[in-house]
Amino acid sequence: MSVGEFSVFQFFEDETYEKVRDHVDAEDAVRAAHHYCGSVAAKMGLTRRVIITDGGDSTTFEWKYGEGVTFPPEMRGRVP
Repeated sequence: MSVGEFSVFQFFEDETYEKVRDHVDAEDAVRAAHHYCGSVAAKMGLTRRVIITDGGDSTTFEWKYGEGVTFPPEMRGRVP
């Protein structure tokens, strides 16, 4: 992994969360988010949400269980 400004989080059904990548570049963040959105835990509904945040703590990507991608808007509904 390279050093960058993006972080990736996964949120669980019990409302806890885990930072799964910290300070990685955009490519690594997207790769990790894709992995967690398609994981067994996500398919079973244990992982409820996956986000990528930038260095300013703004959400740049969001996926939700049962909805697919919800942000950015042009990606809405897609399943990674």
